[in-house]
Amino acid sequence: MEKIIDRIKGPEDIKKLNFDELNLLAAEIREFMLDILSKVGGHVAPNLGSVELTLALHYVFDSPQDKLIWDVGHQAYPHKIITGRKDNFHTIRQYGGISGFLRREESPHDIFGAGHASTSLSAALGIAVARDLKGENFKVVAIIGDGALTGGMAFEALNNIGAQKRDLIVVLNDNEMSIAENIGALSNYLVKLKTSRIYNRMKEDVWELLGKLPSSTLSYRTRDLIKRVKAALENLAVPTLMFEELGYRYVGPIHGHNIKQLINTFERVKRLKGPVLVHVLTKKGKGYKPAEERLELFHGLGPFHRITGEPIKKPGPTKWSKIYGKTIVELAEKDEKIVAITAAMTLGTGLDLMRERFPERHFDVGIAEQHAVTFAGGLAVEGYKPFATIYSTFLQRAYDQIIHDIALQKLPVRFAIDRAGLVGEDGPTHHGAFDISYLRIIPNMVVMAPKDENEFRDMIYTASIYDEGPIAFRYPRDRVYGLELKNTFDAIPIGSWEILKDGKDIAILAVGTMVYPSLEAAKELEEELGASVKVVNARFVKPMDTAVLFDIVDSGVKKIVTVEENALIGGFGDAVIEFLTEIKRHIDVLRLGLPDQFIEHGARKILLQKVGLDKNGIKERIKNFLLGYTGVNEWHSAKSVK
Repeated sequence: MEKIIDRIKGPEDIKKLNFDELNLLAAEIREFMLDILSKVGGHVAPNLGSVELTLALHYVFDSPQDKLIWDVGHQAYPHKIITGRKDNFHTIRQYGGISGFLRREESPHDIFGAGHASTSLSAALGIAVARDLKGENFKVVAIIGDGALTGGMAFEALNNIGAQKRDLIVVLNDNEMSIAENIGALSNYLVKLKTSRIYNRMKEDVWELLGKLPSSTLSYRTRDLIKRVKAALENLAVPTLMFEELGYRYVGPIHGHNIKQLINTFERVKRLKGPVLVHVLTKKGKGYKPAEERLELFHGLGPFHRITGEPIKKPGPTKWSKIYGKTIVELAEKDEKIVAITAAMTLGTGLDLMRERFPERHFDVGIAEQHAVTFAGGLAVEGYKPFATIYSTFLQRAYDQIIHDIALQKLPVRFAIDRAGLVGEDGPTHHGAFDISYLRIIPNMVVMAPKDENEFRDMIYTASIYDEGPIAFRYPRDRVYGLELKNTFDAIPIGSWEILKDGKDIAILAVGTMVYPSLEAAKELEEELGASVKVVNARFVKPMDTAVLFDIVDSGVKKIVTVEENALIGGFGDAVIEFLTEIKRHIDVLRLGLPDQFIEHGARKILLQKVGLDKNGIKERIKNFLLGYTGVNEWHSAKSVK
């Protein structure tokens, strides 16, 4: 028997369905997503909660003529399915497949790319202003939710939209959650709005009673009294009415899984002018009990058992984030000044262990990286040891705060930079490709990268006792090497490198995740070419170990190779070249790193191979370098200092 979902080739097919068929389609979309996501992983719970909302929006509005702008993108899988990508949905987040987020290159229905949160309102206002300047006529709808309204950028846009008075619809997809439980006063305010059903019912009853009275009986004084009663009811049931005060016409709350009510509401709202906010109540993980019961886990995860919902665990050692979580708790047991801060990423960063052991010293500030960094600065002023634990890609959002609020004042904030380098399936919006480049240029900043889990633990300890200014350590989204963990901690001298293998012909200076692949490449190069290769664990990007660099140059080494899982431009390799230029030492340098382009999504192992940062890629590029080839290919460039 043909399913309704099989007839959906584009949004126009949605409009041909009746309400019963739309409800059946919603159930089929959920089953379709679960069947595929249980095999390949992805953002499960937020997309299960947005199905009816998506169908109603595409039923009422005419995408892509009308502009539907989704925030974050991890609530937009149903949108992808009904906009022509159903047949490719099984490739989602895989190398060569469709993205897990919104991509303009992927579909004309993806109006604005989204991987980070809180961007939809600003983009929607820009599109609405451009529409008005061009004298065009289409609707602009921004769908924000899953915690994105906790971000400061969203508040800036809310304020400006209210002031601009443009024709724009904001749909607040309120599921009471971001990745974990929503944080902050705004979530409490939204709870008050939900209780406004009492007010809405009272208002309807009052107007129903008044409607039965002949208009001639309503004097001016009576009408004025009615307005006052209405205002009093509003203030009683919905204190402060923030959205209306900002200039929006507030509609809601609306049942987010009642397709008929959603469609009727959007049909009415579509005719309104000016800013309108439609408050939609949805249930994250809707229709799948394991997701409804374990929302934080099912926000985003790998493959899982379809029936039980249990994650399918791959054999192998633990993850870097778990090592971090265990270590920070271990140190916090002995040092009551240690506190941990995260921006809505408690589980992802391993800080769930800190939350359980020291809830009073664990702070989840919501999707608010800028606030997180300056908040950490305030804690540091008062003698605490804050560990600002933020993904590399999200730390970019707080760059001014790192410079102005932390580094300028030499505040000892510890930056635990998770997901540094290529993160895999989440793709270009989430790769941590730039943190070495954007941190090393900041005065007073120390930047470290561990070669393995034991050095990682020592770096966390070193950061905990360093009090001369900000210090950062970067680590990947991956599994550790499976080494036996030491029971003790050793402080690492700031700015010190480690010579792992001696050699006299060429020196490889490797950073973090690139150390062991470089060691393996060095051994094979010696076997194949007979070259003598020195390998250095350049664990400090800043300050660099200039004493070791001087020794390398003075030892007669003819060539230097730098290897980093970071953008080549402005990265560690450039730092080495800058130093050699300053001391006027002439030596050929080959930089290996990430190319000047955004890297696609796919398994981390595949991506490292594609950019030539696995053992074989490193070996082949160095072999060419040793044999005299200094050309440029699409991934890497060789550079000489002369």
